[in-house]
Amino acid sequence: MKTKLFGLFTIVLMSSGLLSAQKSKVFELKSPDSKIALKLEVGAKMEWSVQHDGQQIIAPSAISLQLESGEVLGGLAKITSSKTEKVDQVIAAINYKKANILDQYNQLIINCKDDYGVIFRVYNDGVAYRFTTKKKGELIVKNEEANFNFTNDYKAFIPYMWDYRGGVKFNHSFEALYKEINISKFATDSLAFLPLLVDVGNNKKVVILEADLENYPGMYLNKNQTNKGFMGVYPQYPLESKLGGYQNMNLIPTKRADYIAKTDGIQNFPWRAVVISVQDKDLLNNDMVQKLASPSRLADISWIKTGNVAWDWWSDWNISHVDFRAGYNTATYKYYIDFAAANKLQYIVMDWGWSSHTDILTVIAPDINIQEIVDYGTQKGVGVVLWASWYAVTQQMDQAFPKYAKMGVKGFKIDFIDRDDQIAVASLYEIAKKAAENHLIVDYHGAFKPTGLQRTYPNVVGYEGVKGLENYKWATEDQPRYTVSIPFIRMMAGPMDYTPGAMRNTNKTNYRSIGAFPMSMGTRCNQLAMYVMYEAPFQMLADNPTTYMKEQECTDFISKVPTTTDETVALDGKVGEYAAIARKKGETWFVGAMSNWTPRELTLDFSFLGAGNYQAVVFKDGINADRDATDYKKETIKISSGEKLKIRLVPGGGWAARIEKIN
Repeated sequence: MKTKLFGLFTIVLMSSGLLSAQKSKVFELKSPDSKIALKLEVGAKMEWSVQHDGQQIIAPSAISLQLESGEVLGGLAKITSSKTEKVDQVIAAINYKKANILDQYNQLIINCKDDYGVIFRVYNDGVAYRFTTKKKGELIVKNEEANFNFTNDYKAFIPYMWDYRGGVKFNHSFEALYKEINISKFATDSLAFLPLLVDVGNNKKVVILEADLENYPGMYLNKNQTNKGFMGVYPQYPLESKLGGYQNMNLIPTKRADYIAKTDGIQNFPWRAVVISVQDKDLLNNDMVQKLASPSRLADISWIKTGNVAWDWWSDWNISHVDFRAGYNTATYKYYIDFAAANKLQYIVMDWGWSSHTDILTVIAPDINIQEIVDYGTQKGVGVVLWASWYAVTQQMDQAFPKYAKMGVKGFKIDFIDRDDQIAVASLYEIAKKAAENHLIVDYHGAFKPTGLQRTYPNVVGYEGVKGLENYKWATEDQPRYTVSIPFIRMMAGPMDYTPGAMRNTNKTNYRSIGAFPMSMGTRCNQLAMYVMYEAPFQMLADNPTTYMKEQECTDFISKVPTTTDETVALDGKVGEYAAIARKKGETWFVGAMSNWTPRELTLDFSFLGAGNYQAVVFKDGINADRDATDYKKETIKISSGEKLKIRLVPGGGWAARIEKIN
């Protein structure tokens, strides 16, 4: 009897399941070029999947928002309406790698009972979705379910969270080399931060991103139960914090809530996106995050100026051949300003040391006169940007921003954020807004990756969130592979303050980490090419002025590379191997190519040039650059549109050119 009842119960469950499946709704949406197909199935769960040219890219993946009330947005959804839209427009970009962004997509809007919905967009290069709510009062989000399931155990480039500040999870620098492993081998004791790349075969790559992250925690990824996919994980809402971590500068949560976000009930949640490339080089020139970001909230942007920056910290203030003691003093910074003015650099940065780490209203360096330095810079046409800790800014910006703006300071480099919980994320928007009100630019250092804030507040001109050149002061890891991985992965998120410009260059054998006199792995031309390759509206010259003056040929090239451009063309590349890119400002083109430790020859196609004849000033690896990485050859050549030029890159090598029309 028990057996019969069990069998009957099973049949009832199966029937119930069939009925449930029959009641589910399926929506399909294609990209404008019809190559990408989105499928959304809404039933007991809400699941999305993606195909590209018939290849399954994202397998069915559940999404939902779980509220503290117990309500699950996306579970047993009751659709009240749906509509599709076609969008074809051009976005006028601000301080970006191109003047105009082509914004073409097909959109699906799903509205559900209980005042929420989901929006999907399908572009020619990817898919994005976001939840929206229109609920009364406050909304507490317990958790968000975001899955990215793949069909196979593919190889991924995974940046792990590892350097816990104050020993606390979710407090870290957002700086990590990529672990190139299969998804199933994902570490059980860590999480990955974004962007993350997956190689899905057939030369296709998928990059997972988020955009328009505002008043909500950042998303991390963990391996999910399929062993072939990832699921979103989020830092919980901080309830209490204290100072700690590196030199007692980090504001570290000591108590967290059991939910991830507390927001207004009328809310647009962050976009979750996947970009699909058929050639690796396509990732070098992608606009997904910029397209998904909220438009500028600043009516007047005429005061915002980007540019190249003379930086003090990396070279440890080690200038020489002067008649004063180099260090943290007014004379040294006047020297930096003189150097910047002579080379037409727009800014200098005064890094940490002028104030305490927790108080930027008081100058503590005995030989520093901020007003004198700022006034001297004004006379020379060079702006001064001050370093500050995130903690100090959060405590003092209402007083500090007006004070320093009145003195003539142009902006702040804000450091040691090292978090992306809801409070930290919201804080970056608040700081950007307050800074803009005082006509101050902002460079976020020690920060998570950009998600579009730089479009919403264009006075945000820089982001770190990358394992940059500073690591050469202490590390011995393989940077040349990393430096030709980040253009395809990290740079997809937006500006990247890698801080290039080392003039002491070495090969793998001769490299040493020397904090006060740091060097780089790879050749001189590798460093020069970074100024073309890396998107950075606020671009550092990391080495010191004395060294740059000894290497004036290279300094002349660097100083003429624009930090924002009108057009970008991806020339060639393979993730982790090599990259080549061209950028145009006005009528001048700049080209950069970089390699990992493998020597190689590349053929660059100059069909991007317009009609006419051109002259190129070229910096290429010298014949002995594999032995002495500072060896380079400068030459001037003639070139024309459509010409194909073979270039040679030694191990860790580079190639850079400035191209101008001659008739």
